[in-house]
Amino acid sequence: MIASALRQSGLHVALYTSPHLVDVRERMLVGGRPISRDAFAQWTNLLEDTIRESGASFFEATTAIAFADFAARGADVAVVEVGLGGRLDSTNVIKPVVSAVTCVSLEHTDYLGDSLEQIAREKAGIAKENTTFVIGEPDATLAAVLTECAMKAGADVETVPAESRYEGEIGLQGPHQDRNAALAVAVLETLPVELRPNSREMRAGIASAWLPGRFDRRGKWVFDVAHNPAAVGKLIDSLREAKVDCPIHGLVGVLNDKDAGYILSALEEELDALWVTTPPSAPQDRRSDLGTLARYTGKHAVIEPDFARAVEGVQIGARTVLVTGSFHTVGDAMNRLPGFAPLG
Repeated sequence: MIASALRQSGLHVALYTSPHLVDVRERMLVGGRPISRDAFAQWTNLLEDTIRESGASFFEATTAIAFADFAARGADVAVVEVGLGGRLDSTNVIKPVVSAVTCVSLEHTDYLGDSLEQIAREKAGIAKENTTFVIGEPDATLAAVLTECAMKAGADVETVPAESRYEGEIGLQGPHQDRNAALAVAVLETLPVELRPNSREMRAGIASAWLPGRFDRRGKWVFDVAHNPAAVGKLIDSLREAKVDCPIHGLVGVLNDKDAGYILSALEEELDALWVTTPPSAPQDRRSDLGTLARYTGKHAVIEPDFARAVEGVQIGARTVLVTGSFHTVGDAMNRLPGFAPLG
């Protein structure tokens, strides 16, 4: 939403997001266009020795490539999504004009800590001296933790009230997006005058914002990358609000570091049939054991290890097909369906 509003104001805007669904170039957009294949190859060749010598992770390497590409393509401003946490994330090498935290959830506990307060402290690590830090977390206790850390870093803190909602048109679907839009407006309003869109540009940007795989409706298909309990709860709310056609069948693939029991049981209560499978792009060491997943499902679930057969089978008798559980599941399904891949 922030990037879309900035583009409405005429700026040449870079956007860095992760992970991708099908093609790594989805992560690196300038003016809405991905980095070219040739440019990606050239930057990889140029940086390869440094990447290998430093032992950089895949995410660290792609972050370096993205920042190089944004500079080379002459971006006026970049909207950069943190990969994991904040304090130690590779995106945190930048000095932001403004930084923000949407909300804090219990995820990546092996890296970020096993409590919401610990995770909040890691996320607050993106707050910088003499910059604005916008807090969207509605829980007062967690917001206080974020505020404390940001003030210690010397940041100016702005908190979006828990009841704050955006009341204009929103391009992204789901009842939770009015809260996200309110946070986007709060961020945009803190920008320096030379970067700040006017109210009309903000409204137009939020109304036209779109991101593939986020309650992404395409005919009878709904794609959503929800992969934790909080996101699945929002997905279910979105399904109810959208009043999609029934019967609704779900194609679900969950990685082994997620709360599969909650995710599968919550979805099965809402859907008419559930096909549980393994996305082929998932790394071997992150694939769930389907026998274990079967224990979390009931009589309306089909366990199908072959992804292609699952994609075909889930459509039989369905008026709506929901694909969810991970970025891998959504991306692999899009890649099998003609014209659905984000970059074509």
